[in-house]
Amino acid sequence: MIVLTPEKYYICRPCAVQNHKYRPRLYLKTFQKIQIIVFLLLLCFEQSMLAQDSLAVVEPVRPKFKPETLRATMMAVTLPGLGQIYNRKYWKIPVVYVGFGALAYSAGFNSKHYTKYLRAYQDLTDGIPQTNSHVDLIPDDPANYDPVTNNNLYSAYSEGMLRFVNYYKRYRDLSYIGIAGWYLISILDANVDASLFNYDISNNLDISFVPMRLTLPGGFAGAGFGVDLKLNF
Repeated sequence: MIVLTPEKYYICRPCAVQNHKYRPRLYLKTFQKIQIIVFLLLLCFEQSMLAQDSLAVVEPVRPKFKPETLRATMMAVTLPGLGQIYNRKYWKIPVVYVGFGALAYSAGFNSKHYTKYLRAYQDLTDGIPQTNSHVDLIPDDPANYDPVTNNNLYSAYSEGMLRFVNYYKRYRDLSYIGIAGWYLISILDANVDASLFNYDISNNLDISFVPMRLTLPGGFAGAGFGVDLKLNF
């Protein structure tokens, strides 16, 4: 058992006082270390910022547009002109729809006149006086082309009416065929345009029109134009 006496207490006291003298130095050294670390961190941060500023800014490269042939074809099948929009050939869209409009107008015009002349022909040849729609189309008095009194004139008018019927029927059918053909042409155009979108046409391929001498039947000679196609390898 240790008993603290006044003498022992005074002996240990200088040691405690000496420890209190070293604490400010320890705090000072610790603070200096922190300052050094902060300074080094700031220096590294500044160097990294300078390095980023010195890097060249590289712009992203946009991929070159290359249409897919199948997609362009299916879009043209779905809606005429949609394949041309996909191929970015916007100037072809009015061409496509002007063609459809002209053919549709032709089909409607010929169909209307075909129906009118067909009805007039039927009214002319049925022998029923009440059905007289042909009177508006024949510029003559109905008594002059009566089938009993004037059969020749009646036959001429009936044959002429039948020719009109066949004429408008033919061009009506051709207009419908033209609509279907124009639809197929728009699909084919979208398909070919997508296939040849990135086709490189260089000077190795050349086409020109030149005058040439033609030999006609009978030994005669004539002038004309020829097509000259050159392919250089």
